[in-house]
Amino acid sequence: MTSPTSPRHPASPGTSGANSPTAKARPGELRAAVARVLAAEESGRFSVTELAKQLGHSTGAIGSACETLVARGEAERVSSHPRRYQATPLTAAAARHTPKRSPNAQPPPSPTTGTSQPAPATDGGPITRPNGQQYHPRSLAKMPDVEALRRLRRADVPVLLYGPPGTGKTSLVEAAFPDLITVAGDGDTTVGDLVGEYTQSESGGYEFVYGPLITAMTEGRALLIDDATLISPKVLAALYPAMDGRRQIQVKAHKGETITATPGFYVIAGHNPGVHGAVLTEALASRFAVQIQVTSDYDLAASLGIDLTAVRVARNLARLRQADEIGWAPQLRELLAFQKIATVLGSDVAFANLVGVAPPEDRETVTEIVTKAVGHPITPLALGRQLPTTPRKGT
Repeated sequence: MTSPTSPRHPASPGTSGANSPTAKARPGELRAAVARVLAAEESGRFSVTELAKQLGHSTGAIGSACETLVARGEAERVSSHPRRYQATPLTAAAARHTPKRSPNAQPPPSPTTGTSQPAPATDGGPITRPNGQQYHPRSLAKMPDVEALRRLRRADVPVLLYGPPGTGKTSLVEAAFPDLITVAGDGDTTVGDLVGEYTQSESGGYEFVYGPLITAMTEGRALLIDDATLISPKVLAALYPAMDGRRQIQVKAHKGETITATPGFYVIAGHNPGVHGAVLTEALASRFAVQIQVTSDYDLAASLGIDLTAVRVARNLARLRQADEIGWAPQLRELLAFQKIATVLGSDVAFANLVGVAPPEDRETVTEIVTKAVGHPITPLALGRQLPTTPRKGT
């Protein structure tokens, strides 16, 4: 990374000239900027790449801002590949919030003053996530999964969660760790997105803004690297010294300072096998002593009131996926969306949409199973003919 005095610095990712409207914002300002784009078109669905191009920031920074908005209930993630986001009733308020100064722009707190608080114990009942939605714990090692993760954190044993998109990996981590910081990984995530980088100050100069890794280390918080296997191994290498016995990283871009992790700092990662570009390297896998497969709980889906025929279809497709006969099956996320659509437009429309969201290579099989389950043909949701106009009275 170039220094703030280098003539090349204004052209570096996420940074621009002093008078440019796309100069990199501080974290709170960037969230507000993303919220303004989402709120301006409430029904719009924006990908991370689209938002990054519009706001002039790296996709890693935009992705993290979006995930923070989702955790606060100020945005909704409507798809995962690619990630797309849309507004919620709280987005407009988030768009109006522009902090005068980001706490991350201050010198990092002393390594001895961690701010993490122990998570409350759970009896296995539903846990409210930051966005207000409830997470229903599942069994892991003969205890609620959230409690198992909390014990692993206290023992400083890093965990890798793996499974298809939509199975609840992120929801589990959010429920387990109220102090969570999330990094939404992708192929464009940079070292600066993790560690921090120079950004334009209010005075027109440059200052170093610490990234989520340093924030988690200095505040003793949990850090989720979501879709970690989409991030370049060279970028992930910046994380590894913080996870080994040293628990330190050296920030070469900022005077070579050394950051030491405060007690409570903890790293957990998510991995979606089978997703294009996802590579679980030996270096990454070796950093996570515990690796947990996360699948959809179809019994939970039924208990949540989701159409039982849809649940049965999902189970059948999941069995075919496990046998490697198809590559996709509806997960809990798709089933929850199915129920919302069925409530508004009816179950046939919801099934048609379910068929339509299946990958093209699996759509024929999905259509066949859905048609058999409902007892009549179902085709992907599509617009029909133009409706006839009703003549106005008096014409």
